[in-house]
Amino acid sequence: MARNVEKAQNVLNRLLAKRQQDAGQSGPRARRPFRASECDDLADADRWRASILRDIGAKVMDIQNAGLGEGRLRDLNDEINKLIREKGHWERRIKELGGPDYAKAAPAVGGEGQGGRKGGYKYFGAARDLPGVKELLEPPPAKPRKATRAALVARINADYFGFRDEDGGGLVAAEAAAEPARSSRLAAEWRARAGAGGDALAAALAVGAGEFAPAAAAAGGDEEMGDAAPTLPDTAAIEARVVARKKAELLARYASPALAAEQARAAELLHRK
Repeated sequence: MARNVEKAQNVLNRLLAKRQQDAGQSGPRARRPFRASECDDLADADRWRASILRDIGAKVMDIQNAGLGEGRLRDLNDEINKLIREKGHWERRIKELGGPDYAKAAPAVGGEGQGGRKGGYKYFGAARDLPGVKELLEPPPAKPRKATRAALVARINADYFGFRDEDGGGLVAAEAAAEPARSSRLAAEWRARAGAGGDALAAALAVGAGEFAPAAAAAGGDEEMGDAAPTLPDTAAIEARVVARKKAELLARYASPALAAEQARAAELLHRK
């Protein structure tokens, strides 16, 4: 029985000795220096970094409890961010003392940064659900990308120029269905214009007839048709008739009723003379 007690005491003594060795037996080494630059021993710097990692892990576990209240959660989150910054100082000091580069080799501490950004202030556990925090953690809306000239040119194809509009058959059917109504509308418009410009057309034809009267008389126009051979007009008479017809069409299309009346009176006066 005494042997077992002695063994247990030896194990306890070794455990206490180990803890004293890890924490350091002298006063200055028992407490982590305020600044990492004050440590000149690589083993001590590595030990203090490990101590900070343990503190971060313990606080990250505590902050998962949403029942701690908003104030305590915010304090814990601040303490974790402070320890993360301190860990970075010790990692840089370890690298300066010739140790490994933990910033590249070791995994980063979790948490969500503001707006999805890496680094900076982070939120952990239940602190991410605090009022106002969820909005900060949402990533900013993506800006619409402006289409480049190459992208716009790539969209140009046969459809852009309308070369395949009739392939489906829908356009042809729609045009065929709309053609009767369009034809009726155009015919009604033409009849309306013809009715309004009828006097102008008659006046123009009268002017043309007056111009051809001397030519007809010279060609024997007073003779009765009977057995006499028909007389064909010459080139000048044909050209004059074409000009008169075009003139009559233009007058019928664009001349107002007042202008048509003036043309008719002028033609009448010319015939009287």
